[in-house]
Amino acid sequence: MEITGRIVKDASVFKVKENREVVNFSIAVNDSYKPKGSTEVKKIVTYIDCSYWLRSGLVQWLKKGTLVQLFGRIGLNVYIGNDARAHGALTFHTSDIKILVFPQTQSTKAVPAAEKDNKNEEPDDLPF
Repeated sequence: MEITGRIVKDASVFKVKENREVVNFSIAVNDSYKPKGSTEVKKIVTYIDCSYWLRSGLVQWLKKGTLVQLFGRIGLNVYIGNDARAHGALTFHTSDIKILVFPQTQSTKAVPAAEKDNKNEEPDDLPF
C-alpha cells in the first residue's frame, strides 16, 4: 500500500529490546470531496501514526512539514481507554520512505516583493 502526507511532528527514535530501534512519526493526509447536491467542497484530514524499523539514521530527515510517500501496510490498534470506551488509531508499518519535499526553513523562505525592491535600490546618501 502507498500513502502520501506531511509529517506533523519531528520523528523520534526509540530503542527496544535486543538493540533494535524504531523510528516513530505521524503524518497528515489531506483529502476533499463535494457532497451530493452541494457546491461546497469539504476538506478532511486523517492523521496516521507510522513506524519504520529498517534504518534509524533516516530520522534526521523526517522533520515537521516534510512531504513523504510511504510504502507498507496499514494496521488498526484498538484498545479500551480509562473511560471504558473502545478507541482506535491507524498505524502504518512503513517498509520504504520516499521524501518528496523538504520543509522550508527560515533561511529559505521567500522574501516579500516589497523587501526585494528595497534591496535593489541604491542608498540616497551617496557622495556623488
